[in-house]
Amino acid sequence: MEPVLELRGVTKRFPGVLANDQIDLDLYEGEIHALLGENGAGKTTLMNILYGLYDPDEGEIIVRGERVDIQDPGDAINVGIGMVHQHFMLIPVFTVTENVMLGEESLKFGDFLDRESAAKRIREISEQYHLEVEPDVKVEDIPVGVQQRVEIIKLLYRDADILILDEPTAVLTPQEADELFKIMHSLTEQGKSIIFITHKLREVLDVADRITVLRGGKIVGTTTPKEADKNKLAEMMVGRAVQLGVDKGPASPEEVVLEVRDLVVANDRNQVAVDEISFELQAGEILGVAGVQGNGQTELVEAVTGLKDVVDGTIQLLGENIANADPRAITEIGAAHVPEDRQRDGLILAFPVADNLVLNTYYQEPYTKGVVLQQAAIMDSARTRIAEYDIRTPSALTPTSSLSGGNQQKVIVAREFSRPIKLLVASQPTRGLDVGSIEYIHKRIIEKRDEGTAVLLVSPELDEIMELSDRIAVMYRGKIVAILPREKATKEQIGLLMAGVSPDEIEGVSSRKNKDSAQEGLTS
Repeated sequence: MEPVLELRGVTKRFPGVLANDQIDLDLYEGEIHALLGENGAGKTTLMNILYGLYDPDEGEIIVRGERVDIQDPGDAINVGIGMVHQHFMLIPVFTVTENVMLGEESLKFGDFLDRESAAKRIREISEQYHLEVEPDVKVEDIPVGVQQRVEIIKLLYRDADILILDEPTAVLTPQEADELFKIMHSLTEQGKSIIFITHKLREVLDVADRITVLRGGKIVGTTTPKEADKNKLAEMMVGRAVQLGVDKGPASPEEVVLEVRDLVVANDRNQVAVDEISFELQAGEILGVAGVQGNGQTELVEAVTGLKDVVDGTIQLLGENIANADPRAITEIGAAHVPEDRQRDGLILAFPVADNLVLNTYYQEPYTKGVVLQQAAIMDSARTRIAEYDIRTPSALTPTSSLSGGNQQKVIVAREFSRPIKLLVASQPTRGLDVGSIEYIHKRIIEKRDEGTAVLLVSPELDEIMELSDRIAVMYRGKIVAILPREKATKEQIGLLMAGVSPDEIEGVSSRKNKDSAQEGLTS
C-alpha cells in the first residue's frame, strides 16, 4: 500500500542549530502515527514545515504519490493537510458555525453569509465522525474538549484527510482525552490519517499504530505499541535509561506553613477567578492542585506569590498575613516560586545564566556591597549551582535565551532551591519538558518535601499530580470542590471532579456500582 504522505530527506537549519536532519517519515491511510521526542528534538519544526509555516532547506514532501510545494497553510489545506494546534485558534464570541466558516465563507443572496448551509454541513460532519457539536452555540459557552472538536471540524469542513494533532490532550480531563481517542479512531476507520504529537507515553502506547522517535533533530527509530513499552520509548527519546516512576516515601506533615481562608481573586478581566477557597498546607507535605487549565489555578498561585492583588480573604505564611504583600517580602519570609511561564515570569532571557541565578538575592551579601554588585561572588555561586543542578550551558555568562527549555527550568529550580525555604509554590514545573528533565525536577521536589518544605504543586497533568502529591485539591470554576488523601484518590474520580461532577454525585455512582456488583455476586 502506498503512503498518503511521505517526507524524504527533510532538513531545516536555523542559525547555529540543525533542527531537522535528513528526516524520512511516512503515513498510511487510516493510520495514527505518533511522533515522540524531547523538548527541542525537532517535532514542531517538522510539523511546521509540513503545514507550510516553514520552508525546508532540503528534502521533499510527497502527498498521494505526487511531490508538492507547500508554501503556506493554504497550500497545505489544498492538498488535504490540516493541523490542530495545542492552543486553539477560535474566536470565543463567535458561534461554532461562524468559527468553522471563517476564511471559507459561503454567501447567499449576493452578500449574506449562508450560515444555514454551513450549519447543516457541520451537523453532517459531527454525526459522521461522532463529534457531537452543536453549530449554533457560542464557543465561549462550550467546554474545552468540545472546542477541540470544533478545531477538528474546521479541518474536515475543508476536506482535510491528513490531520496533525499537536499535544491534543494538554488541556483535557482524562474523560475528555478518552473521548478524543474514540474520535481519532472514528476518523481513521473512515479513511482519515493522523500524526499525533504528544509527550505522554501512556497515550502513545494506547492510541498509536506506529511510533517514531526524534532525538537531536534525527529519527532514532520507529516502533509499534506491541514492540515497545514506556521505558523503551523514554530511553529512545533521551538516549539513556530514565526512571519514570517517582521514588517517594510517605509524608511526615508537621506545622501549618500556609493557611488560606475565604480567598477571592479576580482575573485580568476583573471577573472572579478564585471564589472563596480555603485550605491549609503543612511542612513536609505536597498538596497537589488538579484542574483543567483556566479554573483559577493561575490566579491562586499569583495571589500566594504576590503577583496579583487579593479581593477578599487572607493568606497566612508562617502566621504572617501576606495578602497583597509584594513578591520580595514573601520571598524573604521563606517562599520560593517556580512559575508556570518560565520565560515571562521566571527569567530575564537576555541576562546571562549567572545573573538569573541571583535574581531574588542580588541585593544581599555576598552578591552586593552597598550599591555595587560583587561579580566574583555571583560567578562563584553560578559555577556551583550549574554543577549541582546539571545546567547544560557553555558558561555562566551565556545568555539564558540560548538554553533549551529544560535547562532554563533548571536555572529557576537552582535559584529557588538553593536557599532556605519553608514554602515551595511550583506551578506546572515540568511544562514542555522532556522525560529526562521531568525525572530531574520531580526528584528535586521530593527532596524539598523530605527536608520539611511545604509544597503547593499546581499542574494540569493528572499523572504528575497523582505521582507527587500527598493530598489532592481539585479546582473547578474557581472553587476547591474536594480535597482528597492521595491514597484514596483515583484518576477516574479526580477526572470527574475536574469536569464539574460534584463529590456527592460521584459517591452516588460508586454506591450504585458497589450495589450492582454485590447483587451480581448474590445471583451468581
